[in-house]
Amino acid sequence: MVKEDSVIVSNESAHSSDESLDLTDAPNPFLDPAIERKFRQIYEESEYECRHRLDPEFTWTKKEERKVLWKLEYRVTFLACFMFAALQVDRGNLAQAVSDNLLDDLNLTTNQYNTGNTIFYLCFLCMELPSQLISKRLGADVWIPLQMCAWSIVTICQFWLKGKHSFYACRALLGIFEGGFIPDLVLWMSYFFTASELSIRLSFFWTSLSLSQIISAFEAYGLLHLRGHAGKGGWAWLFMVEGLSTLAIGIVSWFLMVPSAVQTKKPWNKKGWFTEREEKIVVNRILRDDPTKGDMHNRQGLTLKMIWTALMDYNLWPIYFIGLIAYIPVNTVTAYLTLVLKSSGFGTFDVNLLTIPYNVLHIILLLLITWLSEKINERLLLSLVQPFYSVPLIGILRWWSGSLDNKWGTFAVTTLLLGVPYIHAMMVSLCSRNSQSIKTRTVSASLYNMFVQAGSIVSSNIYRTSDKPYYHAGNTVLFWISFLMIPTLLLSKLYYVYMNRKRERIWQAMSEKEREDYILNSQDEGSARLTFRFAH
Repeated sequence: MVKEDSVIVSNESAHSSDESLDLTDAPNPFLDPAIERKFRQIYEESEYECRHRLDPEFTWTKKEERKVLWKLEYRVTFLACFMFAALQVDRGNLAQAVSDNLLDDLNLTTNQYNTGNTIFYLCFLCMELPSQLISKRLGADVWIPLQMCAWSIVTICQFWLKGKHSFYACRALLGIFEGGFIPDLVLWMSYFFTASELSIRLSFFWTSLSLSQIISAFEAYGLLHLRGHAGKGGWAWLFMVEGLSTLAIGIVSWFLMVPSAVQTKKPWNKKGWFTEREEKIVVNRILRDDPTKGDMHNRQGLTLKMIWTALMDYNLWPIYFIGLIAYIPVNTVTAYLTLVLKSSGFGTFDVNLLTIPYNVLHIILLLLITWLSEKINERLLLSLVQPFYSVPLIGILRWWSGSLDNKWGTFAVTTLLLGVPYIHAMMVSLCSRNSQSIKTRTVSASLYNMFVQAGSIVSSNIYRTSDKPYYHAGNTVLFWISFLMIPTLLLSKLYYVYMNRKRERIWQAMSEKEREDYILNSQDEGSARLTFRFAH
């Protein structure tokens, strides 16, 4: 008989306080022979590259696991953060460039600046899914370095920007080459970490974004002083130097990334990352946390049927909608921060340094809220902190004009607003957890980010030239979008609670024989299975 407790798919990893306890005492679905046979067949049919390391009886200690995790931290997490920082440098330096009169040098208006950003986000959005399909076919370890080198070259080419058309062309090419990078990298990280571990690592992921902005602010302070050298603006030298640095990172990543935990040996690293025992620890802990991570191999492309099935997984739609609206207010203010501060009376070089405080606040609140979400096992309700924090601040920008009568008032309000508790890491992790299949996860990661980029397109067109300098009409829109997050998060929470309770009632009403027949013979896949419970 198939035991009920052995097949209910949990989204959370078990944690033991006993340091000497073997981790196989935690929930292990493969201890049931029927479940083991079923998944071994799936792994063989998919030619999953780690299948030879599956061992239901294998045990290890907490000390051994910590050693393996430390290897993963600097081999995977640190590398992913380093590469993500490179992305942020090349897509975020435009805001620094405009503080050095880039718009005047290229004869661009505010609305044309908006158009350039819209072109970037639209191309970024359109490439999300195609990039994931290429990544699944070539392998993330091949495609990601190629992406990085391609967009770095485009960044360098911005040194020779002449006007509107070259500006638009470069924004389009950057969007094309950068699109899909984030879900590609998240999928690659999911090969090495459990669901709960991935959430925390993603918070490090977006922390590196803020750290890169802090570092690039200092870089911009120095590089923008090069205005006039070789007849070029400081912004041109900013693009050149930062493009060359990210190109170097892209080349290095080619040698550092690996396809999977069992494919780490290279001509330049013949010993690989792990011993055979360590490979078994990595593979078995991942598969016990989520057996569906082996239903595809890492060079297997997606069919049209797989894509359509993933698109029609309506259980993920609430998360997509959150991604659409959650970041519009912050993205809007971020794009215009240097312009707003400069119009308030700050100098060109000062405005770049003044972006540092909000990034420091952003890091603190991001790590705190993501850690707390795993600590209390709550995500959607905890995410309400974001609108409760941002709505009053946007209200100040819109209606309390007294705070904006001086430049330090503007700086204080915008700094607090942009330091808002960032829920993106939690939502990406939630999307991954509730996909419950590599096939679905590959598409859902792209879809979620496509909705985020769609929100970015909206944010690029909220502040208009006619609304300068305080953008009261735009801030009214931002206020209500931020407020909309409250019912959105509450309704999403209620939906997942309802679905879990409904499935539990159906499951409890089934006999042992019916459960066994369902587990072994049902055609339901991924999150559609009765045994799956949604994280929320």
